[in-house]
Amino acid sequence: MNTEQLIANGYKIENARITGAELSMEDHGCLTLSMSLDGGGWGCTYGGYCIGRGYLGAEVFEGSAKGNEYIMRIMNTVGVSKFSALKGQIVRVATKGWGSCVKIIGNVIEDRWFDPEQFFEEEAV
Repeated sequence: MNTEQLIANGYKIENARITGAELSMEDHGCLTLSMSLDGGGWGCTYGGYCIGRGYLGAEVFEGSAKGNEYIMRIMNTVGVSKFSALKGQIVRVATKGWGSCVKIIGNVIEDRWFDPEQFFEEEAV
């Protein structure tokens, strides 16, 4: 997908700054990646997909190659090679407007986008 296709499908493209990025297993025993986005007048949290299972003190932990790839695809889309470098980066977001979720993010310079719903629907190779 590219910017032209997103706009043709009714998406609005805006810039946002990543003000925080974390991996956490505090939410119901699921490992999640969450990024706080500031769009200059609006803000939201991006992510929240369960990419592993476990909790502090657990004896069994579950993960998957798909969960690892999800993290790497976000980093690649943003343009960073270290997870800690996500904070402070500018991204583009594609939304359907006020009240809709930010589910698609893009690189601020290159026409490179990541849609996690589409990614998780794809067959694991």
